[in-house]
Parts: sequence; C-alpha cells; structure tokens
Amino acid sequence: MEAITRDFFLFLSKNNLLNNIAKKRGGSFAAGKIIGGTDFQSSIKFIKQLNESGLLVTVDHLGEFVDSEEVTRERTAECIETIEMISREKLNSQVSLKMTSLGLDIDHKLVIENMTKILDTAEKHNVMVTIDMEDEVRCQATLDIFKQFKEKYSCISTVLQAYLYRTEKDLSDLAQYKPFLRLVKGAYKESPEVAFPEKADVDENYKKLIEQSLLNGNYTAIASHDDQIIEYTKTLAKKHNIPNSMFEFQMLYGMRSKTQLELVKQGYQMRVYVPYGLDWYGYFMRRLAERPSNIAFAFKGMVKS
Repeated sequence: MEAITRDFFLFLSKNNLLNNIAKKRGGSFAAGKIIGGTDFQSSIKFIKQLNESGLLVTVDHLGEFVDSEEVTRERTAECIETIEMISREKLNSQVSLKMTSLGLDIDHKLVIENMTKILDTAEKHNVMVTIDMEDEVRCQATLDIFKQFKEKYSCISTVLQAYLYRTEKDLSDLAQYKPFLRLVKGAYKESPEVAFPEKADVDENYKKLIEQSLLNGNYTAIASHDDQIIEYTKTLAKKHNIPNSMFEFQMLYGMRSKTQLELVKQGYQMRVYVPYGLDWYGYFMRRLAERPSNIAFAFKGMVKS
C-alpha cells in the first residue's frame, strides 16, 4: 500500500495541468500553511514568527530542472537578493537551492558561474547555502560541485539521501571536507538498481549514516518527521556524549509544528524548511509521497487558521 501511495503522489507531482492550476489559483491558499508565500518578501513575516518561537529556518525558491540560461540567471539574482534580505532583516535563516535551477542540465560553466556569485554573497553575509540533492543521475555531478566550492567557501553544505546504495561511500568520501550535511531519506522515484526499494532497509541505512556522520565530527542535520529516527538520534548523541550544538533536526513548514516546538523546548536545535514560489504543487506532492503519515500532517497544516 505504501508503494502504491508513493507512486500515486509522484505521478500527481508530474501532472502539468494540475501544476498550472496550482500556480494560477493555489498560491494564496498554500501561503502560510505549507509554503511561506509566492515570493521571498511575502515569506518574511512567517520566518520571523518561526524565529520568535525559537525555530531556525532554511528557505528554498521552488522550481528545478530549468532549461533556460536566462531563467538560471534570474534564479541566481533572486537568490542573491534573498541572502541580502536575510541579512538586512536579521533573520535566522539559511538558503537551500538545486543545481538544476542554476543550469546543471545546460552547461557546467554556467552553473559554476551562477553558484560563485551566490556564494560570494553568502560569505559576505555569513549565510549558509545548502546544495539540495536531486535524482540519482545528478548525484555525482552535484557532489563534485560541492567539493569544488568547499575548498574555497565555508558557507556551503549539501544533502545525502539514505535510499541510495551509494550514499555510505559518498559520506566516507566527504569526510576530508568536514562538511555540514543534511541527511534525508530521499523523495525521488528511483530504480531498485540504485536505491533500496524497501522502507525498512532505507530506515536502517539512514540510522547508519546518522551514526557515521556524527562520529566523523560532521555538523549533521537530520531531516525527518519519523519519531523513531528522532529518538534514535537523541539516544545516539547521549551514548557518545555528542553535544546538541553538533546536530539539528529539520522538518517541513506546516507539518508537525507541535513536535518542532517540543524539540526546541527539550534543548535541541530545530530548523524548519520553508519553501516559497509558484511551483509549490510538485514539491507538495513529493512530500506526500515520502511517507503516508505526511498526508495527515499536511492536512492539519492546510486547514489551520
């Protein structure tokens, strides 16, 4: 049943008709519930509310797989403006972005040029920029870009996905860079040739990666709504005397809000992933595909006042 649910929502995420309808009519409905807003400016008030509650934030301008050089430059300029607004508004926020939004599928020189401009601004304002991971075919190129920039910049981090067989080796290969890593289960539909098909195997690999990353001394973000993963991380940290300052939990905006605040109350760092933009529909469907329980969390978030 879980596999059927996952495939159903991944199918919906690629429906152009529904995506276009959502762009035209759904932005205002989703704003403040599952996305910050249709642009960063409209998201600021929600970010400030989260910060005032003790929650950290990372923001992401939704939209990937860009095939226009002009659009990549627009995305680059928008990201730079976002970083400058984070600094100007004194928001406790980082930025997440995808390499395909900056030209990964168009030209390597283009994506490097765009990312350099963004990181120059991020270093100036001390705002962390996380390179989000996309599907498996783009994994190596994404990690190569991260390694290239990590040699020069400090305000850069990336993401590893527990459902890929390759990730344990990738984590070992990154050890020399002492990276800030976000660990996730993974949200794309992948072949059994490259990814664990069973949830139980993904969960076990996720735990293995969390342990490996923390014991390597990496600052680690555990991005999960799964209570078992959260409790596992807490127990692991206590067992090895890992301070709370060396890791954080991350959850999606509009999902498990009470749990987020409870973690803050317990003394843990809790970061909320706040997406914004018109392309919210595909993002939302992929989040529902990740875990069936996300459907209940999302429904509560969508109907809140």
